[in-house]
Amino acid sequence: MSKLLVSVLSIFFSTICLAQVKPKAAAAPAKTGYSIKATITPYKNCWLYLGCYYGKYRNLVDSAYVNAQSQAEFKGSKKLPGGLYFLVSPTKTILFEILMDDKQQMTVKADSAEVEKAIITGSKDNDLFQTYTKYLGTQVPAMTAAQNNFKQAKTAEDSAKWRSIIIDQNKALTTYRDNIVKANPTSMLAAFFNTIKRPEPPAIPTVNGKPDSAYPFRFVKEHFWDDVDFGDERILRTPFFDPKVDEYFKNYVSPEPDSIIPEVNYMLLASRPANDMFKYLLGKFTDKYVNPEIMGQDKVFIFLFNNFFSKGDTAWLSVKQREFIFNRAYSLMANQLNEPAPTLTLYDTLGKEQSLYSVQAPYTLIAFWDHTCGHCKEQIPRYDSIYKAKWKTLGIKVYSVNSCDKLHDKAGFAKAVNEWSNFLKEKNITDWIQVYQPKNKREEEIANQQAGFKQLYDVYQTPTFYLLDKDKKIIAKRLSLEQFDGLIDAKIKQDKK
Repeated sequence: MSKLLVSVLSIFFSTICLAQVKPKAAAAPAKTGYSIKATITPYKNCWLYLGCYYGKYRNLVDSAYVNAQSQAEFKGSKKLPGGLYFLVSPTKTILFEILMDDKQQMTVKADSAEVEKAIITGSKDNDLFQTYTKYLGTQVPAMTAAQNNFKQAKTAEDSAKWRSIIIDQNKALTTYRDNIVKANPTSMLAAFFNTIKRPEPPAIPTVNGKPDSAYPFRFVKEHFWDDVDFGDERILRTPFFDPKVDEYFKNYVSPEPDSIIPEVNYMLLASRPANDMFKYLLGKFTDKYVNPEIMGQDKVFIFLFNNFFSKGDTAWLSVKQREFIFNRAYSLMANQLNEPAPTLTLYDTLGKEQSLYSVQAPYTLIAFWDHTCGHCKEQIPRYDSIYKAKWKTLGIKVYSVNSCDKLHDKAGFAKAVNEWSNFLKEKNITDWIQVYQPKNKREEEIANQQAGFKQLYDVYQTPTFYLLDKDKKIIAKRLSLEQFDGLIDAKIKQDKK
């Protein structure tokens, strides 16, 4: 039996990421709000849309009806958040981008067949943006050609030639951007260019007569976020901020949770003044680490829960979202790596108590499974095969917990036990410690408001496996059979040393 975890980030922003915007009635003339008057030929008697980037999403935020003169007006009584926006055609394709500045009173004219020639007036930020866009229009064809020539180069000489040209082109583009930043340091475009920028790795220095080959990496990491203001929500509404965050954690942060936590904490604290940025990053990190791809990284989620969610950063969550976050946290707190495994005192089918901590073994594998689960029927015999062939002679023991709900059904208990027993006999699984939790014991836990084993061991799907050391500390969880076997080999070699 398997239950899927919901993506936290998609929950957080389900009300923001709209597939489309419903046509609205005409709004009152914008005074302190926004007004974008657009003339987009040849569109007539149809709807245009206004959208913006939001982290990894693209959202539609407004709609406007195009009259017979190809004119439309996007307007509202409240200003839109600053950032990079785009006009969308009636067929939901992006026409061109505009910067949403502080004034938000502008006019746009364009032909849908030549959108690169769009004219935006009434906005200094867009004047600068249009100048940059025109510059790109002259440079991009040559840069694309150089890239294609480099890919098609047939000799080392040609490769070197085109590589050199590409480097020069990139330097020219960087210089152009840097000059804009210097001349217009408070502009929106400057903020965007600072976000796009990557530190240039320095040459490897010599320290005490030896080359310090790690220095370029350290330099780039230390300066990766130079001039990027996490309190500036305008950069959140771009297509390049979210990928830069991903790039940083992928290439410059060690995957150990103790390395990730300080980085996550810095970004969240730096973004606190910016409500949307803070919520987005908290949602992004929660989504990534609540059910991580790498074992042990759920420790990052526990950090997020203890330092943010449990301290009041939940007012913006719905009841359902808050319940999901808190339940996941409580399910993960008790089963962190290198911590003692939660106590398990369960019973065999004869009613004899079998305590996990009474099992004496250099390593103990806990298997949570269900004899009615198809995936369990496939996996459990595979684990038993490697147990008989290898693990048993190493002194490893298996504490096997049947989590089937039918074992709590008084009317169907005998049948469930018989099916369980028949499966074990059929697959010749004889040496494992087979236990379950009787219904009356679970009822006692509920009455005393005690967490059950499913919560303590985060058993939201079956089968689920944990590997414990001789002191019953958790050293691995939720790995594949091959990964468990490889880890056991490595641990035994380490023990021998």
